[in-house]
Amino acid sequence: MFELFNPQKSFHALQEKGPNRWDWALLPIVLAVITAFGFAAMQMSRPFMIGQMLEISLDPSYLPYYLLRTILRMFTALAFALLFSLVFAAVAVKYKAAERILIPLLDILQSVPILGFQAIAIAPFIALFSGDLLGVECAAIFAIFTSQAWNMAFSLYQSMRTVPSELNEAAQIFRLSAWQRFWRLELPFAMPGLLWNMMMSMSGGWFFLVAAEAISVAGQDIKLPGIGSYIALAIETKNGLAITWAIMAMLAGILLYDQLFFRPLLAWADKFRFEETQGDTAQQSWLLDWLRNSSWFRDGARRFWRQVSKALIWFKTAHDGGSKSSSVLSLSPVWGRLGNGLLILVALIAAYRLIVFIHSDVGWGEVVHVFFLGSLTLLRVMVLIGLASLVWVPVSVWIGLRPQYSQRVQAVAQFLAAFPVNLMFPVVVLAMVSLDLSPNIWLSPLMVFGTQWYILFNVVSGAAAIPNDLRLAADNLGLSGWLKWKRVYLPAIFPAYITGAITASGGSWNASIVAEYVTWGKTTLIADGLGSYIKQMTETGDFHRIALGVSVMCIFVMLLNRFFWRKLYLLADERS
Repeated sequence: MFELFNPQKSFHALQEKGPNRWDWALLPIVLAVITAFGFAAMQMSRPFMIGQMLEISLDPSYLPYYLLRTILRMFTALAFALLFSLVFAAVAVKYKAAERILIPLLDILQSVPILGFQAIAIAPFIALFSGDLLGVECAAIFAIFTSQAWNMAFSLYQSMRTVPSELNEAAQIFRLSAWQRFWRLELPFAMPGLLWNMMMSMSGGWFFLVAAEAISVAGQDIKLPGIGSYIALAIETKNGLAITWAIMAMLAGILLYDQLFFRPLLAWADKFRFEETQGDTAQQSWLLDWLRNSSWFRDGARRFWRQVSKALIWFKTAHDGGSKSSSVLSLSPVWGRLGNGLLILVALIAAYRLIVFIHSDVGWGEVVHVFFLGSLTLLRVMVLIGLASLVWVPVSVWIGLRPQYSQRVQAVAQFLAAFPVNLMFPVVVLAMVSLDLSPNIWLSPLMVFGTQWYILFNVVSGAAAIPNDLRLAADNLGLSGWLKWKRVYLPAIFPAYITGAITASGGSWNASIVAEYVTWGKTTLIADGLGSYIKQMTETGDFHRIALGVSVMCIFVMLLNRFFWRKLYLLADERS
């Protein structure tokens, strides 16, 4: 049985009195981080009115300040994304009726482009914080949140659905309530995969950073101080040197939060691996070693976990041990029928409104044309996901089974996943114009450039979670080559792969808006597809066709998830 709150297993039993040398070594790091984020937080709230210009400079000396503002926005969005994922996964797994609504809803949310979320969120946030820059900051944070939350929610949901049956039986024997199951079993079991997807979500935030920080409202462009706005201005002015400086700043930022945040968390979460033998797969973190040797940290952590662990006695089960209690809660048949009836009613109303909208505002010929463009984008997505899977699944398994290499490529993979595709526009435009290449073919790889890493991160986490005793048993049986892949590796990483492929597929649809419509200076390359259609309608301000394009994209993603990925997802659930 996993335990999330057990400080006795995390720290040495003995502690020194008073600060030691590790405390004094950590003190400057802690003070520097608190001071930096405190300063950045103060800059987020200051007087601001619509129409006021926020000056962005391409001077590289401003980059540390811009990097600090960007990282604060991304970590704020990550915190809300984590909270959303915990609530979403817990409700979707434990309530069948809620699952029927929440999973399709997540498909829709994942398919809505970030430009659509931003257009919805800007006005309410600015109205809520009238006369303050915090409104625009909240809109940017919300846009980054939409690029992070769906991947984390899918990962946690998938992990909770695939908890091994023997652990579920143990939870029933110990009579754990739904609340206790979540904290003592389901969340600890999902922790390694969740952390890897948090890293991927941070990288996803970088990928859409230009759209999040460069906001258009009331006919005015607002560029918040940050790396995204710096990149947007560099692209507008065709400043290649500034783009180089931005890439270097991104790399520095990724290395910093990898070493100070994600690497310690991954090393700490190694204790939640599901295996009976220790093996040689432990993650290493110099900062976590320092923390474990710090008497201040050990004492503070013990007190903190002692208080938090008291929450585990809340909502005790009334089960008396005479029969097994199900971990999945279901409503009465009457409420189930009412819920289904309500869903059908909402679907009929939406269908009626859609028919009226199409007939009166855009015309049926335009709908047929948009569905044809959606079919072209669908073909690109499926081909690219297939090619990315053939490349990255073997590489990811190899990395995940070798933790010494996993830690070395971790920061590199984060940087590649975070690399905004906009920064490739100069090279892409120059190459395609010089070689007279077809945009319909050669712009396609840009769609999967930033999303293929979802497959890498998920499969690496799945391979790293393969129990060491299972690997030893396969070696003892003499399994090798394709037989070992077929019987051990592929079944073990299949649930993680499906999660990565679903999020990569949804992200590729979103990225098509950037990838199918490429601009560098006065040169524009356009590929036929749904993404370029939405981008062009956004630039011309045709709201009705923007809504049509976004709606068709949602329909394609939902149908693809329902009739393709969902089937594979259920297969992974059955064989886990």
